[in-house]
Amino acid sequence: MKVFLRIAVVIASFIAAAQAADYPSRPIVMVVPLSVGGSTDVIGRLIAEGMRKTLKQPIVVENTSGAGGTIGVARVVHAPPDGYTMLIGQWGTNVATGAIYNLNFDLLKDLEPIGLIATQPFLIVGKKSLPANNLRELIDWIKANPQTATEGNSGVGSPSHVAGVLFQKAIGSPIQMIPYRGAGESTQAIVSGQIDVLLNTPAVSMEQLKAGQVKVYAVTAKRRIPTAPDIPTTDEAGLPGYYFSFWHALWVPKGTPGEAKLALNTALRNALADPQVRERLTQLSQDIFPPEEQSPEALATFQRQEIEKWWPIVRAAGIKPQ
Repeated sequence: MKVFLRIAVVIASFIAAAQAADYPSRPIVMVVPLSVGGSTDVIGRLIAEGMRKTLKQPIVVENTSGAGGTIGVARVVHAPPDGYTMLIGQWGTNVATGAIYNLNFDLLKDLEPIGLIATQPFLIVGKKSLPANNLRELIDWIKANPQTATEGNSGVGSPSHVAGVLFQKAIGSPIQMIPYRGAGESTQAIVSGQIDVLLNTPAVSMEQLKAGQVKVYAVTAKRRIPTAPDIPTTDEAGLPGYYFSFWHALWVPKGTPGEAKLALNTALRNALADPQVRERLTQLSQDIFPPEEQSPEALATFQRQEIEKWWPIVRAAGIKPQ
């Protein structure tokens, strides 16, 4: 019996080695835990296409939205750890939700990091019919209409939600918060005039600004963004010290083979080094992480530091699931 067991172990080892050597041998699924049209979706599709060139296999992007991204993240957590399912997540889905939701998984222990992609600020956006023409006027208008002013977000725990709560605290006035399933839906709401204000990414809002569909009052960063140098910073526009940016990265289920993780990280690095991908990310106002910060180890350290920094802030803000 022991002999047969040893033979079985040897055969299994050979099969595993052969499968690792052939990886990937079929399409890979990239789960976007938010709806179509938001920056996570846009960046995910761009990175998927860039990684395909190295992996020589299609990467199928599938949106699984809901509950601030936790449904999509849970899908990846519980997926087979075979290298054929990965997650593009971000600050909201892989940091903030842990301080808001009662998750049935651990953001640090139940996913394994592949690498950081890029970070981005928000734009403070208003519907085109708002009377305010600059940030100072917008703040005054909100304070004058505290019961009726509305601000959209991409769901409880999303970056736009947390940043919106902090925005209210910064201006000292409440705003009625309207949650959506993702940035695509909240963008449609601001364009159609259903909401008054939205914290949205340049990746999503720049086209609406160019088309005259929205007003943009400021960028939530210390420096102006190269793709829109005419938009003032919050310091310049009248809300000094109010900054908010968030990042994207890739993860796989816990237990994914090392060979698959190495292949995915190599493909990600190659994609981020590709001139066409870099140009497109730059056009979307993404600040790409340098090569030394694109390793799984760097992402693990960075995510842990972000959790230690932000969980007390999010909890102190009293943000709860709705």
